[in-house]
Amino acid sequence: MLELVSSGLVSLWFKMAHVPQPINPDSLLASWNTPGLVFSAQPDPAGEATVKQYLQGLSATGLTETTQGVWVQVGYNLLANHQGTQPLPAASLTKVATSLAALETWGPAHQFDTLIGATGPIQNGVLQGDLVIQGNNDPFFVWEEAIALGNTLNRMGIRQVTGSLVITGNFAMNYETDPLLAGTLLKQGLNAQLWSEEAKAQHLNLPKGTPQPQVAIAGDVKVATLPIPKQIALLRHQSLPLAQILKQMNIYSNNPMAEMLAASVGGAPVVAAQAAKAAGVPQAEIQLINGSGLGPENQISPRAVCAMFMAIENYLKPQQMSVADLFPVSGRDGGTLEDRNIPVASVVKTGTLWDVSTLAGALPTRDRGLIWFAILNRGEDLDGLRNRQDQLLQNLLEQWGADQSVVAEIAPNSAPGSNTPLNFSAPASSSEPAATQLMGTTTAPSNPKAASPTLHQKFQLGDDRRNQILFKVQV
Repeated sequence: MLELVSSGLVSLWFKMAHVPQPINPDSLLASWNTPGLVFSAQPDPAGEATVKQYLQGLSATGLTETTQGVWVQVGYNLLANHQGTQPLPAASLTKVATSLAALETWGPAHQFDTLIGATGPIQNGVLQGDLVIQGNNDPFFVWEEAIALGNTLNRMGIRQVTGSLVITGNFAMNYETDPLLAGTLLKQGLNAQLWSEEAKAQHLNLPKGTPQPQVAIAGDVKVATLPIPKQIALLRHQSLPLAQILKQMNIYSNNPMAEMLAASVGGAPVVAAQAAKAAGVPQAEIQLINGSGLGPENQISPRAVCAMFMAIENYLKPQQMSVADLFPVSGRDGGTLEDRNIPVASVVKTGTLWDVSTLAGALPTRDRGLIWFAILNRGEDLDGLRNRQDQLLQNLLEQWGADQSVVAEIAPNSAPGSNTPLNFSAPASSSEPAATQLMGTTTAPSNPKAASPTLHQKFQLGDDRRNQILFKVQV
């Protein structure tokens, strides 16, 4: 239900509604809490001039202005607009919609549970039966979780399994969603004797002294389509909170994670509908075929991108969080922001296809406060497009000035990763009370650039508070 409203029309509406004057229309619009509602009769002349100069620079390189989009606003006031309501290929700005839909579905503190059970008793270190893994859509179960699970099973006294590794529910590992392949990776992760070079490398990233698990499973990996009856509950694994999962997804623009989250929400159409409703924009301005942004068919208007960012900020504020808790911060986080010249403290999301480059987020300024912007470009010179995007933001910052107080408004609630070592304490027996927790904390390498952001690496976290791998004993 997005509308572009002029001050005159709003004042007329106030009079017709017999609203006493004087009143600040902007304040009333803000109380409606509709991010997509824009209140401005005329865009900011200086901002428009800067954007016009930017577009002229693109035209000088042979690009068509009709395939470029820019939207800049502060609060409910429009500052600059070019093709702002036209859906354009969004690339990984699609992940903004996925992030918003995930927040609307679960909330930032939600954790995905993975249940671990057995079909037989444990005798002298041997599980007499199958080890059962019941997945529940955790998009971030990787080598570190497998290693932690193996060590926890060892502490419980389990070193061998006579049966098979049985996968049920929606279980993925290392972003592999095929349950048979995911189970095969987990079987390797539980037993250091089967580790690949990649698993060995990930173990080296864990705190010094982290044990190498030894859980030898005699049988094959099997996939069960129905729940396994009469199983003994052993452990419950809880993922990182959703906010931290989204942060890491957006720092490295991880496509498999975005696809898994979108599928869990209900698929691309549901993501688009939820995002449009939460942002207060017409659904026609958010057209998605997946949750990652792969493919030019994912098209979002620049205006809708800004509205989604604002909706996320509005959602998080009451919980003492901000968009910086979900998206990378320039000068603080690495990932897709490495080698960029984006103004420090900007909170942004990038997007790239072979002929698409996009950038959107929040720019703190002195004169205008927190600026919301979206830049969607079509062209094959990706480096050139990125450089021009960065320069546009630098020009706007030079025009409106920097202000640390505005920066503080969107500072992430989470602190950079701590160096707390892994610390597991196993129960004396499998009959330990269910409240007993086996918890380890793992952190990013001290130098996030030390590891390249491949799909199968987790702890390259430019920013994360304490990455907890949590298991609870079940009885």
